[in-house]
Amino acid sequence: MTNMRVFLLSILALASTSCRPEVKSSETVLAQKDSTQPIKIEKPSAKDLQQYETAYFASGCFWCVEAIFESVKGVKEVYSGYSGGTEKNPSYEEVSYGRTHHAEAVEVFYDPKVISFTQLVQVFFGSHDPTSLNRQGPDRGAQYRSIAFYKNDREKKIIEDYMAKLEAENVYGRPIVTEVKKFDVFYKAEDYHQDYERLHPNNSYIRNVSIPRLNRFKQNFKSFLKEDAH
Repeated sequence: MTNMRVFLLSILALASTSCRPEVKSSETVLAQKDSTQPIKIEKPSAKDLQQYETAYFASGCFWCVEAIFESVKGVKEVYSGYSGGTEKNPSYEEVSYGRTHHAEAVEVFYDPKVISFTQLVQVFFGSHDPTSLNRQGPDRGAQYRSIAFYKNDREKKIIEDYMAKLEAENVYGRPIVTEVKKFDVFYKAEDYHQDYERLHPNNSYIRNVSIPRLNRFKQNFKSFLKEDAH
């Protein structure tokens, strides 16, 4: 639990910048990639992903959250998107400006033989500040709130039991405000948001917020990492 205290203290010092792309259209983003060499990211097919379990979380800017879960062993793929609201087919502009009830969220495809749902919940709570209401780092608004989604009673119990453990040990020194919410639907975000951190390492938000957040997670949870993520 000491690792979480260290993470909480450091996340409060994040730079004041915003989880919004400096350009909006996918065509412009691809034309202005920060890398001098094209970055090729091979994505698994929908058929390939059918053999994996899914989990859903929201804990601030999805660029950051996607990168964190991508670094975890047993995770095959992570998609950025929107969940937790009632509006159908929301756009990034609608969600990011608080015009819906959705939060920025991620869809995690994982191998339960390698990483358990319980461990993914530990990753979730260990990589953000769950005591911050409607805010994560420099990003403010309900669209950046903390949500742990469950698909069945077993997952709900895992989340609630782990939250109770954190509260009993007073890990954060403040009440946890994370929503424990029944999963309904996940809307995948626009293509230019996927793998945003890897494709835009020189974006000011990525440099000042996302990469430091990822590095803190890696430092504190080394046993969870893929070999190439160390």
